Amino acid sequence: MTKLMIYGATGYTGRMAAEHAKAAGTPIVLAGRSEANLATLAAKLGVEYRVFGLDEDAAVDRGIAGIAVLLNCAGPFMRTADALIKASIRNGVHYLDTAAELDSYRLAEALDDQTKAAGVMLMPGGGGSVAMLGSLAGHGVERVPNPRKIRIVLHVAGGLSRGSAISAMENVTVETLARVDGALVASPSDGIETFDFGKGAVDCFRVTLPDLITIWRATGVPDIETFVHVTGDGFPQGDLSLLPDGPSEQERLANRYQALVEVTDDQGQVVRSLLDTVNGYTFTAMAVAEAGRRVLAGEMRPGFQTPAGLFGNGFAQTIADTTIIDL
Repeated sequence: MTKLMIYGATGYTGRMAAEHAKAAGTPIVLAGRSEANLATLAAKLGVEYRVFGLDEDAAVDRGIAGIAVLLNCAGPFMRTADALIKASIRNGVHYLDTAAELDSYRLAEALDDQTKAAGVMLMPGGGGSVAMLGSLAGHGVERVPNPRKIRIVLHVAGGLSRGSAISAMENVTVETLARVDGALVASPSDGIETFDFGKGAVDCFRVTLPDLITIWRATGVPDIETFVHVTGDGFPQGDLSLLPDGPSEQERLANRYQALVEVTDDQGQVVRSLLDTVNGYTFTAMAVAEAGRRVLAGEMRPGFQTPAGLFGNGFAQTIADTTIIDL
């Protein structure tokens, strides 16, 4: 067992992930571009830190030397994932991140064969909605003999962090996707669907989530649709750089996340299950720190992997007080 590097460790999610990893006894190295912030956090946690940017391959290779697992918490991931994934493959390092952006997952798919040949694992979305929804979808699929369709909706409560808001804005697309007969295709984005989380039907809108890739890889179910229901502050307006770092601990405690899955079998029968968990930011940091710990301990498979596919459908339920109930 060597070390887990957390790149982007001084960001909102990176700091929480580093604190959880340290508390679990995982040997960690903090990394990023800002030496002053890294030095402060490293001194607080009593760990090593390294400073490097991502513009030159040689600098990245030197930065991750001696590292076994790299956890990328530096979004927007469209700026960081390509350099760090390719460096991980070059250097035989397993890669995880907390991305909610489709590009990281498409890149992992494209590099799957190369990664397997190198004996390296890629797990974009080691925490966050991908871990939540993957576990929930897998649980639902286990309830029916011949699943054909998955409709899954994430209930996002409370405000966004500054980094999440900037990433979301930079990744806005005019096209909404769904998976139909195993392929990603354009889907109508102007309609509102209703789902019931247990307190009456609420409006939800279609979104393109990376779970369209990860749930399909883990379950093989050919038809998948993803939705979001938002309460709380919703999407912030104005100059996003002026937003606070992220929700306070009190705000996170006040805003739990939920998710609902509907799985339809080949006879048209539908089963529904509900996941309830801590705030999404808390879950993400805890889940990705635990995923990093497990990969560092040797729990891995080469190639593009998902949390539920590697760790099992019960992975989300090992995080905080996450529960799944059948409706």
